[in-house]
Amino acid sequence: QVQLSESGGGLVQAGDGLRVSCAASGLPYSSYAVAWFRQAPGKEREFVAAIRWGGGMITYADSVKGRFTISRDSAKNMVYLQMNSLKPEDTAAYYCAASSVGVTSSRPLYDYWGQGTQVTVSS
Repeated sequence: QVQLSESGGGLVQAGDGLRVSCAASGLPYSSYAVAWFRQAPGKEREFVAAIRWGGGMITYADSVKGRFTISRDSAKNMVYLQMNSLKPEDTAAYYCAASSVGVTSSRPLYDYWGQGTQVTVSS
């Protein structure tokens, strides 16, 4: 059974960096994708970045390209999101998700979700 658990959120200042982590267990195939989504208060949950569990494919939302980096450590069953040059508009709950159909930015195609970790960026 796929299980996802996020950690590493917190309160930072604008311009700072922060890394959030996702412990991902039970992913049965390398073709699965693990993604980060975020949801700010009163807004829809939006795609941030995704990576193929077996490696080789990564995609980012335009809003985070050049600032955020997604990576994985399959030996440790971990997926990371390194966030640099954070802005107040990056404030949101960040969720880890897994898809059996591969790397995609489409939220409905993600079958498994973690509980989220809060990231707050002060100005």
